[in-house]
Amino acid sequence: MCESVDDVTQAVLAKNDGLAASLRDDLTDRGVTVVNLLSSPGSGKTELLGRVLARAVERGVPVAALTADLATENDARRLARSGAPVKQLLTDGLCHLEARQLRGHVESWLPADTSLLFVENVGNLVCPASYDLGESLRIVLMAVTEGEDKPLKYPTAFGSAHLVVLTKSDLAEPAGFDGSAFLAHVQRVNPGVEVVRSCARDGEGVDTVLERVLAVRDGAPVHRPPLAPRPHHHEDAAPGLAAGRVS
Repeated sequence: MCESVDDVTQAVLAKNDGLAASLRDDLTDRGVTVVNLLSSPGSGKTELLGRVLARAVERGVPVAALTADLATENDARRLARSGAPVKQLLTDGLCHLEARQLRGHVESWLPADTSLLFVENVGNLVCPASYDLGESLRIVLMAVTEGEDKPLKYPTAFGSAHLVVLTKSDLAEPAGFDGSAFLAHVQRVNPGVEVVRSCARDGEGVDTVLERVLAVRDGAPVHRPPLAPRPHHHEDAAPGLAAGRVS
């Protein structure tokens, strides 16, 4: 009997989940917290991440970043300006990262003293949402220029986020962005998740994002999204990751 597409997909995801769980255990033993960043292309994810990395370096945080793209090393060059160790991961056409790819780079490259690893996933809100990378924190970013209905169009991505970051907030008015509708849509697919407003141009939200990440690294519990790719040990929202909070 031939396997259905759904059966094959579930088998692939189950294999990835097993590798992600193993990777999570290994990274926890090493004291490394992984942050998985998901967004559409053009959301401003790379610029914001560069600002967060620079701030972490200033504060003496042992931080590193992996950035994934189908081609070019443009983002790695941009992020390296922060002073943090950065490595480009080319997917050779694959529209998402998988745990096996991350494990290979962690084993061969990650500096030994790293306590915080940011993974900038491929620009895509569909495929990456289904793949657990062994992260402790999943952040989904969206620019105001993308429209307030995106959480409803991409419920798996937004419904699996531990934190949502709204980028390019300085363009909200000229873009005609309806912030109230956006927040309502986010809460519809992920009740209680915190939304952080950010603008890499003027630094808004940079410190807030870093503080949220450091809190998780230091043991704070995280928000429990309804579509989490794995069960989470912590039931309650952490201080600063409070239910429905907008920062």
